[in-house]
Amino acid sequence: MQPKAVWALIITGAAGFMAALDNLVVTTALPSIRKDLGGALEELEWTVNAYTLTFAVLLMFGAALGDRFGRRKLFVTGLTIFTAASAAAALAPGIEALIAARAVQGVGAAITMPLTLTLLTAAVPAGRRGLAYGIKGAVDGLAVVGGPLIGGTLTEHLSWQWIFWLNVPLGLALIPLARLRLDESRAENARLDLPGTLLISGGLFGVVYGLINANAHGWTSPQVLTALIAGSALIGGFIHHGFHNKRPILPMRLFRSRAFAGINAASVFMFLGMFGSIFLLSQFLQNVLGHSPTEAGLRMLPWTGMPMIAAPLSGYLADRVGSRPVVITALALQALGLAHFALVMSPDVSYAAQLPGLIVSGIGMGLFFAPAAKLTMSSVRPAEQGIASGANNALREVGGALGVAVLASLFSARGGYGSPQRFVDGLVPALWAGAAAVALGAAAAALIPARNAVRAVPAAARRDISHPTARY
Repeated sequence: MQPKAVWALIITGAAGFMAALDNLVVTTALPSIRKDLGGALEELEWTVNAYTLTFAVLLMFGAALGDRFGRRKLFVTGLTIFTAASAAAALAPGIEALIAARAVQGVGAAITMPLTLTLLTAAVPAGRRGLAYGIKGAVDGLAVVGGPLIGGTLTEHLSWQWIFWLNVPLGLALIPLARLRLDESRAENARLDLPGTLLISGGLFGVVYGLINANAHGWTSPQVLTALIAGSALIGGFIHHGFHNKRPILPMRLFRSRAFAGINAASVFMFLGMFGSIFLLSQFLQNVLGHSPTEAGLRMLPWTGMPMIAAPLSGYLADRVGSRPVVITALALQALGLAHFALVMSPDVSYAAQLPGLIVSGIGMGLFFAPAAKLTMSSVRPAEQGIASGANNALREVGGALGVAVLASLFSARGGYGSPQRFVDGLVPALWAGAAAVALGAAAAALIPARNAVRAVPAAARRDISHPTARY
C-alpha cells in the first residue's frame, strides 16, 4: 500500500479501536463500579447504553456533518469530544455523572466512527480495500470483544477509572496525526437533515428507555408504555420522512437494494445477540464463578483473540469467494457458540465446558466485520458511502443497545442477582434469545443476492460505481 493508505489505516484503525472498545470495556468493571458508585441493574445498564444509544442515534448525523463540513475536520472534532468525555468519565464522582460522561463519549464516537470507513475507502486503492477492511475489521473486532479483558485487567490492577484514562493519551496522539496525514474531503451538495435526526434520535431513545425500565416499573406502567409508543411513532415518522423528503439523512430508497437491506438487518441481529450476551456473561464469570476482573477477561481470551486471526482471513476470503457466504458462515458460527453456552450453563460450569463456545463465537465474530463492511460500501453509490457507513454503524449500535435492554429484561424476568442458581436461571433464556437473534441475522444475510455489486444497486446509480466487477 502507498504511505497515504498506510497512515489512513493506522489512524482510522486506532480511532475505531477506541470507539469500539468503549462499547463493552465497562462490562467486567460493572461489579467494581457498582461497589464504588452504587447503582441498581437499570443504572448499570445505562453505563453501557448511555454510550451505545447516543452513539447509535447520532451516527448518521455525524456522517452527514462530515459530508457537509469536511470529513477530516469532523473526524478531529469527534476525537476531541471523545477524549475530553473519557477524562470526565474517569473523574465522575457518582453514577449519574458517569452515565452523563458516557453519553458525551457516545456523541464523540458517533462523529468519528462513520468517517473512519469513508476516509479509509478514499485513501486505499479499490483493489486493496478488501485487505484494508480486513485489517481494520480485526482491530475493531478485537476492541469489541477485547473490552472485557482490557477493562478487567485495568480495573483489578489499577482502578475502573483507568478504562477511561486509557483513551486520553491515544486521543491526544491521534488528533495532530489526523490533521497532518489525512486528506480533507466533502460530499457534493451535502446538507443536514435536522428533522430526520430529531425523529430517529427521539424514537430510538424512547424504545430503549422503555425496554430498560420495563422490569423496574412494569410493562404496563404509564412511563414505559408512553416511551415505547412514542418511540415507535417517532421511528415510523422517520421512515415516512426517509421516503418522502427530498434529502433525508437516511434515504429509504437505499433499502431497495437487497444487499444493503440484508447486511444491515444481519448487523442489527448480530450485535443484538452479541452485546446482550457479553453484558451478562462477563458478570456471570465474576458474580457466579467468583473470578476477579482480570481472570474473567482472561477466560474470555479465546473469544477475544480469535478475531485477530479470523478477521484478516475474512477480508481475503471476501475478495476471493465473495462477502455473502463469509457473512452467513460468521453469523452461523456465532449463533452456534451462544447456543453452546446456553446448553452447558450451570452455577459450577467448568472452563473446559465453556471453551468450545468461546472459540466458535470468536471465529464467527472475526469473520463478520470485513465482508460486512465490503457489502455495505459496494451496495451504494460512492457519493453515498458516507451515509451508508453511518447507517450501518448506527444500526449495529441500535442492535447493541436493544441487545443489552432485551436480554437484561429476559434475565430479570426469569432470574436475578440473589444467588448463583437464580443468576443462571435468568442467564440461560437470555443466551437462547441471543443465539436466536444471531441466527436471524444469518437468515437475513442469506437473502443478499449472490451476484455482482452493480446489479444490486438501482440502475440510475450504476454509472457511479467505481468498480462494477466487485463481487459480493
